[in-house]
Amino acid sequence: MVGVTVVSAVLVAAAQTVFASPVARSGYSVKDSHDVPRDWVKSARAPGDHVMNLQIGLKQSNFDELEKQLYEVSDPDSSKYGNHLSAEQVEELVKPSKETSDLIHEWLGDHGIVPSSYSAAKDWVTVKLPISDIERLLDTEYHIFEHKDGAKVARAPSWSLPNHLHDHIDTIQPTNSFFRARSHASDAFVDTGIMPDYSPKHYPTGSGIGAVCNTSSVTPQCFETLYKTKGYKPRAAGHNKVAFTNYLGEHPIRTDGELFVKKYRPAELSVARTFPQLTLQGGPGDKPLSAADLAAGTSKEANLDLQAIAGISYGTPIISYSTGGSPPFVPSEGTTDNSNEPYLDWVNWLLKQKSIPQVISTSYADDEQTVPPSYARRVCQQFAQVGARGTSLLFASGDSGVGAYGTCHTNDDKKTDTFLPEFPPSCPYVTAVGATKDFQPEVVANRPAFTGPDGVKHGNYTSGGGFSKIFTTPSYQKKEVTKYVKALKGEYDGWYNKTGRAYPDIAAQGLYFAYFWNGTEGTISGTSASTPLMSGILSLVNDALLASGKRPLGFLNPWLYKKGFKGLNDITQGSAVGCGVAGFPAVKGWDPVTGLGTPDFPKLVKIAGGKL
Repeated sequence: MVGVTVVSAVLVAAAQTVFASPVARSGYSVKDSHDVPRDWVKSARAPGDHVMNLQIGLKQSNFDELEKQLYEVSDPDSSKYGNHLSAEQVEELVKPSKETSDLIHEWLGDHGIVPSSYSAAKDWVTVKLPISDIERLLDTEYHIFEHKDGAKVARAPSWSLPNHLHDHIDTIQPTNSFFRARSHASDAFVDTGIMPDYSPKHYPTGSGIGAVCNTSSVTPQCFETLYKTKGYKPRAAGHNKVAFTNYLGEHPIRTDGELFVKKYRPAELSVARTFPQLTLQGGPGDKPLSAADLAAGTSKEANLDLQAIAGISYGTPIISYSTGGSPPFVPSEGTTDNSNEPYLDWVNWLLKQKSIPQVISTSYADDEQTVPPSYARRVCQQFAQVGARGTSLLFASGDSGVGAYGTCHTNDDKKTDTFLPEFPPSCPYVTAVGATKDFQPEVVANRPAFTGPDGVKHGNYTSGGGFSKIFTTPSYQKKEVTKYVKALKGEYDGWYNKTGRAYPDIAAQGLYFAYFWNGTEGTISGTSASTPLMSGILSLVNDALLASGKRPLGFLNPWLYKKGFKGLNDITQGSAVGCGVAGFPAVKGWDPVTGLGTPDFPKLVKIAGGKL
């Protein structure tokens, strides 16, 4: 149970004395500061009695060794390829040193605080405190910041620690992270009812694809034909699983899933009726849409994720994770604020499980510059732990090309023009998925803003991609990224980080997916569509591997860049339109808009060592 235990009345009195006149073993100094992102405005001091779960990221003892082993088990040329680590092995590598653990517990104990919970490796410690006590603990001030959309959060852009703890604590949140798990299937990309494609038509000409693929509404029958999964029958469904995550109050609506599967995959109806919906941190459970949900359009994203996977994965068991934690901030005495960092809540819960799905899809992200680098690195390191255990983490690359129009500048006072990479797809330990459209050939997914004949406005959408400003180019993609940057010949210099982790890594269809919401069929677009689709296809690759006595793919990227790219369809037309420019172009080979390309299922299975 989340909470803080005060050891005794004596400790309470001692804590009050310490808070009134801090007497630390050494003085405080600023540990971390972060510019307030655009669209956020400071409105008032945060109420001191508001209670928050404070998550303290302790320095991991041997992350370098974990990273080394992650790459060894993920490199197809390594003798250790596929020998994924156990939960216990991962925990042993990242658990804090005794010195670090003792110092942090001593610091908390001096203030009468007992941690309420720990991560599996005890590299994250959670305490529950009112804001007034957090302010004294971190020598800071919290204010209410309001987003232009009305959302409110309590944050402290700068916070401090006793000097002797600086090398033992990497990050503490919620403090200065303004990250929000933004869905990549927003209303800008949702159409009510089956609507025609008002952009120029690009219908396929091949007899097979032409019979089942239509740009106005793309169905599972098109995907299985295009990516050649048709006719595959899973043989390892008892061992193989695929999952997807939900945030912002989203949860898949079971009755809508049943309608979709009944129409497009009737033989797999039991999957839609029985898949587990797991809830974390007060996330929504398995329930129908409420009046408020209907008004807000809730669960369109979650429905898309479920239906995209179920439509392609042929009966492979599916798991849904719904994690609570999203604005608005509602101050109330004694009520814990769970409006922060849901990724961390989810991944730390996942790492406590002894068995986890082999593929997990996530369609949420935010601008990288909303996240303090210290926090981004630690969340990314949690993802590395998942990869080391043999799970492929797929994240949507974004829907705004190199950046949404009118937003492409830095958060600091200089407001320098810049492209806007997104996190978590910028994390080097996950696989980022871009989007395509059309069929012969596939091209970069792009749809200009338009207003339909019904008066409904539809926003601009382009497959996202870019270069991280936090993470450097990992070795597995350095050759491809260096070649691409050189070929740009200075175009967009100053707008992006030439030495950053570049994404996406792969791509799949992402325009006008057929789906059901509130009992009605419609279409929806986004890398939120391409990511669960690709996750479903990769789960079939894992099925073939497991049925052949092989290990699952695990962390994909080293394999993709070294061998897997040969099982992908290269995309060479289109660009990552955004920030008022054409953006990075798709080219032969890897590019930061469709990555290495889209899947050819039989080739991927063969290259991975499986049998159809």
